[in-house]
Amino acid sequence: MREFPSSDLSRNAPRVFAAAEEGPVSVTRRDGQDLVLMSQRDADSREQLLQFAAQLIAVAIDDRGSLADRMANAYPWMLALSRADRERCAHDLVDAARASFAIGQAHVIAAELTSWRETASALAAEMKDSPVDWLDDEMPVERP
Repeated sequence: MREFPSSDLSRNAPRVFAAAEEGPVSVTRRDGQDLVLMSQRDADSREQLLQFAAQLIAVAIDDRGSLADRMANAYPWMLALSRADRERCAHDLVDAARASFAIGQAHVIAAELTSWRETASALAAEMKDSPVDWLDDEMPVERP
């Protein structure tokens, strides 16, 4: 985390704000506790991670059923998955959560959660049986 003295907020605010857009910054103060300045996106991401942690703790302390059953109670969309996929989903979500907590990056669990939820939605909409038309020939595309 980058640090800035509180005086930089008045003297060089654009520099502090630019740093805060890249990630949380610490604003050090002589007359009080240091403050953290971050983007709303980072704050929302941390909130989402905390909410998932709370849900995961609730699932972990419940002793009724398998992990997949307990996760499906917390996330009913998992019921659209097969039994084997619910098991895999539950373990994938726990692994992604552990990684997110370890590196402090909520996007890891958010991506895993979204991916599994979208898969469940597609299965529920019976998209699994829809034929997929693949292009047989490669089509070169210009670089942007």
